[in-house]
Amino acid sequence: MNTGAPARKPQRVIPIATAPAGDAAAAAAMQRRRRAFQAGFFALFVLAPVFDLFRYDLDADHAWLLGMEWRLGLDPFLAGQASALEAAGSIILNLFVPLLALAALVIGAAWKWGRLYCGWLCPHFSVVESINRLMARASGKASVWDRHLLPAWKPDGRPARVDARWWGVVVPAAVGFAFLWAVVLLTYLLPPAQVYGNLFAGELTRNQAIFLTAATVVLSLEFLFARHLFCRFVCAVGLFQSLAWMGNRDALVVGFERERASDCSNCLPDRQSACDAACPMRLRPRNIKRHMFTCTQCRQCVDACATTQHANPQGPLLSWVAGEAARQNEAGFRALKDR
Repeated sequence: MNTGAPARKPQRVIPIATAPAGDAAAAAAMQRRRRAFQAGFFALFVLAPVFDLFRYDLDADHAWLLGMEWRLGLDPFLAGQASALEAAGSIILNLFVPLLALAALVIGAAWKWGRLYCGWLCPHFSVVESINRLMARASGKASVWDRHLLPAWKPDGRPARVDARWWGVVVPAAVGFAFLWAVVLLTYLLPPAQVYGNLFAGELTRNQAIFLTAATVVLSLEFLFARHLFCRFVCAVGLFQSLAWMGNRDALVVGFERERASDCSNCLPDRQSACDAACPMRLRPRNIKRHMFTCTQCRQCVDACATTQHANPQGPLLSWVAGEAARQNEAGFRALKDR
C-alpha cells in the first residue's frame, strides 16, 4: 500500500451507517440505532399480514398489498373475455414488474453498500444475533460449531462471563422464536384473524397444527445449529446481495490499516482479536473482500476496534471505506501477498 497517499477522509456513505471513526460513544449509539431499525422491521414482518400490508390469501386466492386486493388480472381470461396474450400481459404487469422493481432496489443498494438489508433490517438476522449473544453467555461460543472460545474480555475491558445455566434461556428462546416465525408465516398464507383466533381458542385445524408443528421443529433446529449456515449458503436474498457487492470494486467495505497491524497485538489480552469475536457471521474482518463474501455490514467489528483503540491517538485500525479508498484497501492486500 502506498503510505504516501493522502490520508483517507471520513465518508458519509449512507446516513444510517455513519459514525465518527474512533468515537466509542458514537459507535454504541450507532449499534442502538441499528437495533432500532431491526426491531422496527421485525415488527413490520409480524404485523404486515394483520393489516393486509402484504400477504397471499389461499382461501380467497389473491394477494393483499397495502390494504388493497392484488390480483393477476386473469379473471377476464378465465371468463373467456380476454385473449392469452392479454392474460400474459396482465401477469407481466401485475407480478413480474413489481418483483423486478423490488429486486432492482435491493440489488442496487447492495451494489453500493453490500448486504445492508441483512445487517440492518432482516428479521432472520436479528434472531441470529440474539441467539449468538445468549449462546455466548451459556457456552463462551457464539455457535456450537466454533472450535475456540470467544475472548474472555469484551472490547470495553469488562470480563465476558460464561454460565451454563444460560442454556435454560438459549433453548426456550430458539424454540420461542421458531414458533413465532411459524405462526407469522402461516398468517402470510391464511387470514390472520382465523389463524390467531384458532390459536388462542385452541381450535387449530389439522393442517394448521401440522404446519405450525413442522415449521417450529425445523426452525428451532435451524436457529440452534444452522443459523449462520443458512445466511451464508441458503438465503437467496443474501446471496444475490453478495454477488452484486462483489461486482463493485468501489462498494462499501471494511478497510484495514495493515501498516499498523502490530497495534492488533494489544487489542485484547492473550493476543485475541475483538473484531473477530464481534462478527456475528463468524468472519475475520481484517481479511480480503472475497473472504468477507457474506459480510452483513452490521459494523460491529468496526465499533469493537474503535472501542479497543479509544486511547490510541492514531485511532482504530478498521473503518468503512468506499470508492478509491476501497480499491486501495484491496490493492494493499495484493501488495502484501506479492511481497
